[in-house]
Amino acid sequence: MKTALFHSTIALTLLALTAAPSSAQQTQNCAPRDVVVERLADGYGESRQSIGIGAQGAVVEVFASTDTGTWTITVTTPAGLTCLVASGQSFEALAEGPPPKGNDA
Repeated sequence: MKTALFHSTIALTLLALTAAPSSAQQTQNCAPRDVVVERLADGYGESRQSIGIGAQGAVVEVFASTDTGTWTITVTTPAGLTCLVASGQSFEALAEGPPPKGNDA
């Protein structure tokens, strides 16, 4: 299921990046990666749960806290700028397999 969750995360991230706000608005949600990771850890108790490479070498990561259930999706550019893409509550790590072939689910 981690693979399915990761693929869903990538799809959501790519959708969010396609509908990105103006450059001025987007800058407010971006900082050097080490600053973002520290803020997520200190402020929310979140740690990296998954990682993947997106378009043009961008690194997509999901941070979450198993204690509080908060989660954050980030995208880091090759230059090291990390932007918050989405966040929420009720994070849950799942271990599901793919649906059986022929099942529309």
